[in-house]
Amino acid sequence: MSATLFKKVDYSLAKLIHDIEQGEIGLPDIQRPFVWEATKVRDLFDSMYKGFPVGYLLFWSNEHLNNTRQIGTVSKQAKVPRLLIVDGQQRLTSLYAVLKGQPILTKDYRERHIHIAFRPRDARFEVADAAIQRDPEYIANISKLWSGEVSRNRFVKDYITRLRESHMLTDEEEDQLSESIDRLYDLQNYPFTAMEISSTVNEEQVSEIFVRINSKGVTLKQADFILTLLSVFWDEGRSQLEKFCRDCRRPPAVGEGPSPFNYFIQPDPDQILRTCVGLGFKRARLQFVYSILRGKDLETGEFSEERRDSQFDVLKKAQAQVLDLTNWHEFLKVLIRAGYRSKSMISSDTGLLYAYVIFLIGRHELKVDPYQLRDVMARWFFMTALTGRYSYSPETSMEADLTRLRPIREAKDFIKSLDQVIKDTLSEDFWNITLVNNLESSAARTPVLFAYYAALNLLDAKVLFSKMKVSELLDPALKTKKSATERHHLFPKGFLHKLGITEVRDTNQIANYALVEWDDNIGISDKSPAEYFPIYAQRFKPEELAQMMEWHALPQGWDRMEYTEFLTERRKLIAQVIRKGFEKLIGQGVE
Repeated sequence: MSATLFKKVDYSLAKLIHDIEQGEIGLPDIQRPFVWEATKVRDLFDSMYKGFPVGYLLFWSNEHLNNTRQIGTVSKQAKVPRLLIVDGQQRLTSLYAVLKGQPILTKDYRERHIHIAFRPRDARFEVADAAIQRDPEYIANISKLWSGEVSRNRFVKDYITRLRESHMLTDEEEDQLSESIDRLYDLQNYPFTAMEISSTVNEEQVSEIFVRINSKGVTLKQADFILTLLSVFWDEGRSQLEKFCRDCRRPPAVGEGPSPFNYFIQPDPDQILRTCVGLGFKRARLQFVYSILRGKDLETGEFSEERRDSQFDVLKKAQAQVLDLTNWHEFLKVLIRAGYRSKSMISSDTGLLYAYVIFLIGRHELKVDPYQLRDVMARWFFMTALTGRYSYSPETSMEADLTRLRPIREAKDFIKSLDQVIKDTLSEDFWNITLVNNLESSAARTPVLFAYYAALNLLDAKVLFSKMKVSELLDPALKTKKSATERHHLFPKGFLHKLGITEVRDTNQIANYALVEWDDNIGISDKSPAEYFPIYAQRFKPEELAQMMEWHALPQGWDRMEYTEFLTERRKLIAQVIRKGFEKLIGQGVE
């Protein structure tokens, strides 16, 4: 019989809360941001009040590092928790926040309180709102019952006194109300059962245990474990990640100073963590990073606090560079240089952040000239975005790219290595065959379509039938009631329907789209190309019209072509436009 990997331990709710406060149980608010709706917290208390079971808790023993302290702290309270939460964090966070009146951190990284109301008359729980707060029948915030500000008896008396002011109460009603509140107060004795996984179990086994007992089929990721470690061993670093991600979402106020806010990505902590690991350990796969950061020798299996501290030093240095706002802003310029203007043009956050890792390697480790670095990284990002390099098996692809860069010691070799990959990837066959085939798609968000928009930005192209530039109308800072540009069907869907072409995969082909201003899109409506194009063409001189047709990949006589022929010819021309846009990035780096 195999050895048991866990033991069963019974807790009362009060004991759980006490152990969290004492640091015995680690409750990191960044391991997974609090994503429960307040109604789910309400339902949790309702189930407990009625005596229903609310599920097991799953802890992971950390006894091999007992009595150690967090990195960089001297406080006795900064000891490492004996138990790490693997499953049940949302429940424990809810219970701790309500019983202690503490704010939680939302998925948008903002603090808010959970106010659960209780009506003793019928034992009804609700999420507090303005009406409930005015209703004397409700205890508008049950957190006050356990706050210790007043005794339970005084709390009950104050509630009944307040209720009497609105209507008469019989002695029996008062007794029933008092009993209901007493039962609510006694929820602190509610029994929980926890499964404590042995400290000898590795993270892969913990993940498997989690999946086997979790009915929702949620899979723990390596980043979840590492974020837990940051909360346990380096809480300051965890807070830095959290603040960076929060500030990426919020434009700075006037006079507030530099900020990571941007229009390209609103990263989560686990995404930035991957970036730090990629830079610090030159690894895309997180498989062994967790064990390394725990101070484990992968050969002997032994743990060492000194080894742990040295590995965290590597991570701390990498994180400082990743979160440095000068680095961040210089990298964002790379994206603009590559023709990409906003999140709406980014098909892979992972690809963006992997490019940031390579940018930082070039900037800090190989001291590449900033001007040259921006140019080569713009070429690199355009290539990776166009080809979806990190869309499938991203860790494998990035691992290969990092392996290629590890032995490089000179800036010129860094540039040469990236340019060689670009050249090998964007071959003649790619431009003439692969890209044309990839454009045969009706997907609303696809790398080749966004690369086409980026190429139009690089070519300083104007929107179809307009004097405005594509780059101007795709500027994310331009916020209008209606989108500044519309993806117009060159062969309108209503017109195609009359021809018997009704399938979305046919009508919404990439090659049937062009960027036009919103008013023009409305004006064209369902007219045939032969009907509307000559009218709009009259706005421009012959040379202007010829340039516009080149930018927007319109074949000569396209408005009178058969639809399938038009799609075939336009795909070839779009591929040529993308190539011309990329050639604007080549400079002296690639022939």
